[in-house]
Amino acid sequence: AWYVPCLASLETLQELCRKENLRCKSIGITNRNLKSYEVEYLCDYKVEEGTEYYLVKWKGWPESSNTWEPQKNLKCPLLLQNFLSDKNEYLSRVREGKALKVRNHVKALKPAVADYIVKKAKQRIALQRWKEELNRKKNHKAMILVENTVDLEGPPLDFYYINEYKPAPGINVINGITTGCECTDCPAEKCCPKEAGFILAYNKQKKLKIQPGLPIYECNSFCRCGPDCPNRIVQKGTPYSLCIFRTNNGRGWGVKTLQTIKTNSFVMEYVGEVITSEEAERRGQLYDNQGNTYLFDLDYDSDEFTVDAARYGNVSHFVNHSCDPNLQVFNVFIDNLDLRLPRIALFSTRTIKAGEELTFDYQMKGSIDLTSDSADGLSPSRKRIRTVCKCGAVCCRGYLN
Repeated sequence: AWYVPCLASLETLQELCRKENLRCKSIGITNRNLKSYEVEYLCDYKVEEGTEYYLVKWKGWPESSNTWEPQKNLKCPLLLQNFLSDKNEYLSRVREGKALKVRNHVKALKPAVADYIVKKAKQRIALQRWKEELNRKKNHKAMILVENTVDLEGPPLDFYYINEYKPAPGINVINGITTGCECTDCPAEKCCPKEAGFILAYNKQKKLKIQPGLPIYECNSFCRCGPDCPNRIVQKGTPYSLCIFRTNNGRGWGVKTLQTIKTNSFVMEYVGEVITSEEAERRGQLYDNQGNTYLFDLDYDSDEFTVDAARYGNVSHFVNHSCDPNLQVFNVFIDNLDLRLPRIALFSTRTIKAGEELTFDYQMKGSIDLTSDSADGLSPSRKRIRTVCKCGAVCCRGYLN
């Protein structure tokens, strides 16, 4: 289904809910504050007759209900801390020497400072709600965090989190597999990879042991083995807590790991809409004009289908490109053995430290690395406007495509 953003403002929705005595957690109206007042954030500051006042935005109430409150009445130390931190951050950026100015014995913040503080508070709330939404929708145990210490950008307005491929009409990503291995202790001689003509992809430590370019065949829903089977890795989802963060060099959002990731470990799957290559060509023209790159060709066996993660995707939507990446692409087959529709898994190429950004090469095709010198080998959806690369790697090729 396609989603349409609500055209009513948050204030309008809050006023309507209160008028009808309705509760709506998503816009901040709960049993706790329907008839009472709770500080949502602080908007402004002034001193009158020696008393400090803060302009308070009340949670679940429109901004027209904001009131000035003396500091002694406020029981919100964290919000006070955020207010002061945002004020100092703004002043340090514009290099102003003073936060206050005196007029008629009244001290007050400059309007530009107060405006920034309000925008930062709204952004903080929006990012918190987005983080909660992402963690509600994910199907793995690891946490997803969100962080922006760079600018005032909030959550993307036209992105919807999914955990698996979303096929376009007419495309079937499940090909009706009805058999599985009979192993009680995988891997056995007749385990799934052996039946497909390949070796087991993982070692006893559940780390990848095959070379790039080779496919991974995991046990499926019809196999006799249980959930602890060593041949069930990708299907369990991301095992590491990750953070979607705002980059400081113009690359938009990125993803960093909050835990150390060992070499050859599964990190995440690349998911999105599965579309035809013809549709990918049409969308690609639009994305190039926007400077975006979200199309991933499923060309393990043919160039018939493409994954588009522009509107629908998971954390991988925010992973940036690097010409010297720490993630490698592998094709995976589990409940679908259609060679035209592999699942795309990203594995670590080396040890990745906690706090390090995750990247993969947007031109990576299994073991084949398509450099700018081999652009003639690209599929039609790749022969378009070239996007400048900002990865900063020593071996940077200069372009994403």
